[in-house]
Amino acid sequence: MTFYFGLVIMLRIGLLSDTHSYLHPKIFEFFRECDEIWHAGDIGTIEISGKISSFKPVKAVYGNIDGQDIRIVYPKEIIFFSEKVKVVMTHIGGYPGRYEKSALNLILNEKPQLFITGHSHILKVMYDKKYQLLFINPGAAGKFGFHRSITLVRFVIDGKQIKDLEVLDIPRDS
Repeated sequence: MTFYFGLVIMLRIGLLSDTHSYLHPKIFEFFRECDEIWHAGDIGTIEISGKISSFKPVKAVYGNIDGQDIRIVYPKEIIFFSEKVKVVMTHIGGYPGRYEKSALNLILNEKPQLFITGHSHILKVMYDKKYQLLFINPGAAGKFGFHRSITLVRFVIDGKQIKDLEVLDIPRDS
């Protein structure tokens, strides 16, 4: 958080998904200046969640591979405001033009400005003109799956603005 005379000016967010019980060491370096870390599901183990939350405050949802230990701590979907941006995060959501049915219902009912999913292991950042929202899937941060690289996203939320988005792309075998 950045403070100016006691007021929060902006939040720096680190976003990842699909760690599948693995944390690459560069995650901590890339997210060092972030105020919060958001995890879009398939965490893998509660120990992974603990390592992330001991580093920075965490908002997370569970994914399809996550067991009861994680599902007790994190919900299937989370709806919240970050600064003045309404955020909806769920693990399985599809993407603009091909949203999963329950994800589309969330979008229609909640009208978020930012919709975050995981699951596909494919990094996608798209503006959805139809629903007037920014869609982000950070790809996969773990080693399990078909993806060839580990991807992480960080960005800034400043009032109503989502800006300064950056991607870290690491070869999976590094």
